[in-house]
This record gives sequence, C-alpha cells and structure tokens, in this order.
Amino acid sequence: MCIVSVVVPMYNEEEVIMETYKRLKSVMDGTGETYELIFVNDGSRDKTRDLASAICYKDKNVKLIDFARNFGHQVAISAGMDNSCGDAVVVIDADLQDPPEVIPQMMAKWREGYDVVYGKRLKREGDSFFKKFTAKVFYRTLNKMTDTEIPVDTGDFRLIDRKVCDALKNSISEKNRYVRGIISWLGFKSAPVEFVREKRFAGTTKYPLKKMLKFAGDAIMSFSLKPLKLATYLGVGISIASLIYGIVLVILKLCGVLSTVMGWTSIVAISLFFNGIILMILGILGSYIGRIYEEVKGRPLYVIQEKINFD
Repeated sequence: MCIVSVVVPMYNEEEVIMETYKRLKSVMDGTGETYELIFVNDGSRDKTRDLASAICYKDKNVKLIDFARNFGHQVAISAGMDNSCGDAVVVIDADLQDPPEVIPQMMAKWREGYDVVYGKRLKREGDSFFKKFTAKVFYRTLNKMTDTEIPVDTGDFRLIDRKVCDALKNSISEKNRYVRGIISWLGFKSAPVEFVREKRFAGTTKYPLKKMLKFAGDAIMSFSLKPLKLATYLGVGISIASLIYGIVLVILKLCGVLSTVMGWTSIVAISLFFNGIILMILGILGSYIGRIYEEVKGRPLYVIQEKINFD
C-alpha cells in the first residue's frame, strides 16, 4: 500500500515521458509520502512503451500498464485508477500542461477532508483562441443541459480519495466514459485548486477536432436527455407551423388572393429542410441507441497486454 497513486495516461508521448517522470518524481519525493507512479500506455505507436518500461526497471515506484491496443484517454484513466493502491489517486496528463507542482496543494486540501480536489484553470497558456472559446462554450452548455453540476474550466487533473476511486471502480460500468463528469455525479465533497495551465512541453496534442467532438458528444449524451427532447420540440413546432401555413393558404385561396400555382423551387427547398431535420433527429436517436448497444455487448472496458512492477 502507499499514500498517493499518480495515474499518467500516455499515447505517443516519447518526447515528454522522461521530463514528466523527472518532474513527478521530484514533486512526490518532496512530499515525504509513499507513492506510486502508474504509467498507462494507451496503444502508443512510438517508443513510449519502451521508455516507460526502462524507467520501471530503474525505479520500482514506477509501474506500467500496457494496453493491447488504443482504448482511449478516458479508459486509460479508468485502468490506472482500477489498478492503483493509494489512499488518494491523482490523475495528470503526460504533456505537462497541468503542472505536477500543484499536487502538494491538492494533497493539503485532501487532508482538510475533501474527497475530490480538482484543478481549476485560471489561464490556458499555448492554446489557440478557437480551443479556448470552444472549451468555454462546451463546459457552460453542458452544465445547462444536465442536472449534475460539473465544475467549469477543469480537466481530468484532480485528486480523488480511495472511497471515490472504489465507487468509480465498483459502481460504474459504462463504456463511453466522461470521467470528470462521473466523479461529479458521485457527489463527494469537493474543492478546487487554481493554477495556470502551461504550454505543452513537447509533441502535439492528442485531441484533434474529431476527438474533441466525440468527447463532447460522450459528455452530453452521458449526462443529458435534452437532445432527445429536442426532437419532440422540433416535431411539435414544425407541426404547428405547418398547420398555420395550411390555414393561411386556404384563407388566401378563398379570398381569391392565391390564384397561381406555386413554383417547384419553394416546394423542393421546404422538403429538403424538413428532410434534414428528420435525418438530424434520426442521428440523435441513433447515437443514443448505439451507446445502448455498446453497453449490452458486455465486452471488457480495456485489455491489458502487460503489467510491470505490480506485485
């Protein structure tokens, strides 16, 4: 057993892994507490796995979970938590945008009695205007769409108590995970620690636009049914508008105002508009049904190829 487990999900992080290890080791040695660093290799295609393995053989405080393939960032976090032994578990990305030096502040809050201590970003260095804007809109939109209050301007960088980790491991089985949202949903006593998010130490982001959109979709569909209700609202609204439009045409015809045949262009435009709405609604329904399909298949959340330094 140890006091603190630090979970570090990694995907193609060969350029930063050594610096990440050095800074984490320096910070954790400075706490004077027993600890473990759990690197989770999420199917990297570069030398991440080899470098992590070499670190493990030199430092027994470092452990490695090597996935059989890429299962995703949120699943990698879950695997690290599942295999941790600390009284507290810290999650931090390998890119060093979230500074390891904040961890002692989180531990201090934890000792005050908080079960969840999350990092709150005061400023995001190095991120583009587009990423900052979309992140701001996303977090606030998500909070308006769900009854679960998820802190804004936060990521997965946080410390959770052992009982929170056990609740996440034993009570939550969903496949398409939004971990920070699930932790908020569990409802334990929480507090923020503010920090300035730094530029990426090296390498490129592992969250391009496509993955960001999927991540946002997982978050919204995991915590809100409002997209489904939107289909109902659109259906009712279109029906009322169509009824009013029909009544207006009848009145105009009876009054002799409407005497010419309407053109095909407007008919085709209206048809395409409504067909687009129908397809959008079917897409929303399909996304929810697809998530149900993923759950009922009963496949494991992840498959581990190798574990190093685990007893």
